[in-house]
Amino acid sequence: MYQLNWDLDSIYQGGVNGADFQQHLAEFKEMLQQFTQTMQALADRALDENIFPAVTQALDAYQTLLSRQLTLDLFVNAWAADNYGNPIYRPIQVQLEQLAAQLTEPEQILQRLLGSMPEPVFQVFVEEPAIGPIKFAVQEMRSAAQRLLAPATEQLFNQMQLDGLSAWSSHYETLVGGLTLTYVDEFNQERTISAGQAVNEIDGYPDAKVRAHIMQAYEQMWAQVEDLAADTLNHLAGARLTEQHAHHEMDFLTEPLRLNRMSKAALDMMWQVVEEHQTMFKPYFKRRAELLGVTELGWQDQTAPLGALGNYQAQKMSYDETAQLIIENFAKYSPKMAQFAQNAFEKQWIEAQNRPGKQPGGWMESVPDLQESRIFLTFTGSPNDAATIAHELGHGFHTEVLKDLPYLRNNYAMNVAETASTFAELVVNDANVQNAQSDAERVALLDAKLANPVAMFMNINARYRFERQFYQERQAGYVPASRLNEMMEAAQKAAFQGVLTTWHPHFWASKLHFYADDVPFYNFPYTFGYLFSLGIYTWAKQQPNFEAAYIELLQDTAAMTTEELALKHLHVDLTQPDFWEQGVKAIQADLDEYLTLSAQFVK
Repeated sequence: MYQLNWDLDSIYQGGVNGADFQQHLAEFKEMLQQFTQTMQALADRALDENIFPAVTQALDAYQTLLSRQLTLDLFVNAWAADNYGNPIYRPIQVQLEQLAAQLTEPEQILQRLLGSMPEPVFQVFVEEPAIGPIKFAVQEMRSAAQRLLAPATEQLFNQMQLDGLSAWSSHYETLVGGLTLTYVDEFNQERTISAGQAVNEIDGYPDAKVRAHIMQAYEQMWAQVEDLAADTLNHLAGARLTEQHAHHEMDFLTEPLRLNRMSKAALDMMWQVVEEHQTMFKPYFKRRAELLGVTELGWQDQTAPLGALGNYQAQKMSYDETAQLIIENFAKYSPKMAQFAQNAFEKQWIEAQNRPGKQPGGWMESVPDLQESRIFLTFTGSPNDAATIAHELGHGFHTEVLKDLPYLRNNYAMNVAETASTFAELVVNDANVQNAQSDAERVALLDAKLANPVAMFMNINARYRFERQFYQERQAGYVPASRLNEMMEAAQKAAFQGVLTTWHPHFWASKLHFYADDVPFYNFPYTFGYLFSLGIYTWAKQQPNFEAAYIELLQDTAAMTTEELALKHLHVDLTQPDFWEQGVKAIQADLDEYLTLSAQFVK
């Protein structure tokens, strides 16, 4: 049997206070000091071809530092997620944040050095055999130099982030860690749950009245701390806008587009196609209400289990059954992908236990020093859980195929990061549907599969609408909680096209993604990744050797822009509607099948 808890001791024995972690932390500090001295010495060297070996060595040292830094970060954050709200981890996280801030000084010296090379010299340098595999990353570092302010100013910004952008993001996690709510279940038993558990119950509690009660209590819980959440969001966004403006990025979308290596034209085209087709989900929501036996759908009913359909009653899957389903169906597309998944289960790279005290949500992070991954989620046995595990394993496989490449080739953008994960999720969702033993089971599994495009076209679109409006207004001053509630509800109504009758105005407060300090606009990459993966899924079925072609695509994700990646591997133009419309057609086919098969079960 596979274990539901992950193994962190295989990374560093003895936890964050153990000798193993402390030794590697001390080594990182020493490596950082040496790298800083090296870069300070290089800053005064002549920028001709004689400097090439020294810069190459500096890039190697820089990548080693990044690998160790991510390994240390993952270890501490994993323990903190496992014991959410435990204050013992925060001082260590702050220490690592301070070290990360110290790394930016030599990192920026390296960027300035690359940026100062005369163009002919730089072009010779990037064609060096040792630089070829990371040529794109080196070119990005050269471009980054053009945005840098004076060294003393940059150092000040880096230090102020610790008590600014990063601090407000951390403050939010502290705020969430102490929140609980109480509700009464269908057996008249009073239950108290954490904020993270509440999200799971809102998504999947089978009793409609209790589900609505939990949703109401969840809104009330956030209303009690809405001013604290509003302060946090406003100050985080204010710090980000200040830094963007100082670096001459006056449009708040410039940074997220740059980080995702995509153009505004591609982003706008994606949203144009999405918003043109949001109405296609109206018949689906109408049918969902009929199957649930209700006249109206509230926010909490979007993914609610359908319950009995004819003689069919949804069955929970065991963790072992879920693992086997994933491994077997990954193997149909890629034996290497299946082997990676099997390793993750066998070697306990996944934390899946359903218990209080865990961080809400799920994630995957790599452990680059060990060339492994760790995955965090909560398993309840639903078909959606199988898709969630597959999603995170897809992220892990993406990292797996890059492990023999230089570390800078791991620096793929969030939008393409969501491609591998969503592709893996599609594989498992389709397998669930194809394995159905009856029309009723097929309807239930199609319903679970359709939750994903609904989220991408509606929920994520609402987040984007809200965040764009919020940043527009934040530029003019503080946006109070009451206004944030208004904006969120308006965004949800626009995105959901009237299919719901109750809303989640405090969603801006409850969603961790709005409070990320490292990735602004942590929303549109999900919709991009979903639609891009639909294209890959169609493409996969046409490839005589899909595995090799897929791995080649993943290995290129940090070696070119998103548009270049799509053109090279899929032969499509992301600034035109054709590619995005292809994804819409695939979704429509599932909707049509769902509506046809489910008609017989209408109550």
